[in-house]
Amino acid sequence: MLRLIGQATSINVRKVLWTCAEIGIPVAREDRGEEAALRALNPNGLVPVIEDEEGVLWESNTICRYLAAKHGRADLLPVAPRARAQVERWMDWQATDLNASWRGAFMGLVRRHPDHADAGRIAASARAWNELTKILDGQLARTGAYVAGDTFTLADIVIGLSVNRWMMTPIERPDLPAVAAYVARLMARPGFRAHGANGVA
Repeated sequence: MLRLIGQATSINVRKVLWTCAEIGIPVAREDRGEEAALRALNPNGLVPVIEDEEGVLWESNTICRYLAAKHGRADLLPVAPRARAQVERWMDWQATDLNASWRGAFMGLVRRHPDHADAGRIAASARAWNELTKILDGQLARTGAYVAGDTFTLADIVIGLSVNRWMMTPIERPDLPAVAAYVARLMARPGFRAHGANGVA
């Protein structure tokens, strides 16, 4: 059974949980525990961390890629270089551009972190977040289905969780019909209902 370290409220842990649900991997999840023990596995001191018969691995998107490849799920992560790149570019976009945009608004309005209490910075973060979600809306309007094309992939796991966070954070949001239709499609998946649409901050 796969050992997964990290609290279930973490968006990055939920990426792994949803991936495991899609593949059908049994998971033994545990909270992060003592800092020293966590850093012995991941020197960054961050979750998620997994451990299997191959050893320890960290970084959520890398873990998702690893699990899909290990279990031969070319539907989630294609083998052909171009098709794989289409999936991975959106995963990377989520981890870099999209995550950077929402950090200020989410940390200020949901986590109430004192370092993110400035109203101007929160507003700027919300604007940037909305603008990037408009880019996603345009992509979904083009595909008419999922982020990387007409089938569900790992890109939808990482971005689906980000869309849920966008919807749950108390900011003004534009009407984005392709995103709304996308969420409705994701709701048909048990893994999203369990780990993506649960409203956990």
